[in-house]
Amino acid sequence: MKPPTRLAPKLPFPVHLIDGTLSMLRWLLALLFLANLLMFVVVQGVFGPLPSVGGREPQHLDRQVHPELVRVRPISPEEAADQAVVGGPAPLAAVQAAPLAQ
Repeated sequence: MKPPTRLAPKLPFPVHLIDGTLSMLRWLLALLFLANLLMFVVVQGVFGPLPSVGGREPQHLDRQVHPELVRVRPISPEEAADQAVVGGPAPLAAVQAAPLAQ
């Protein structure tokens, strides 16, 4: 006596395409997991401190000539003429409007 055979539904594409796609997705997930693991290791400082942790070029501070002579002063209105006004009202646009004819 023969065992009963189950009829599989007819797929509109070959079954080997499904297997290939799943294999590619597995590789993609593995690659993304490894990339995340590498970034975690880098952020934890295994390879040393990140460049943004400290001053990148501290020798410039040491080479300043008379830093005590630098003074901060407000600018005069004449000097500020070419500066943008932040937070001021927006200028009105020169647009003419008229009702549309139907």
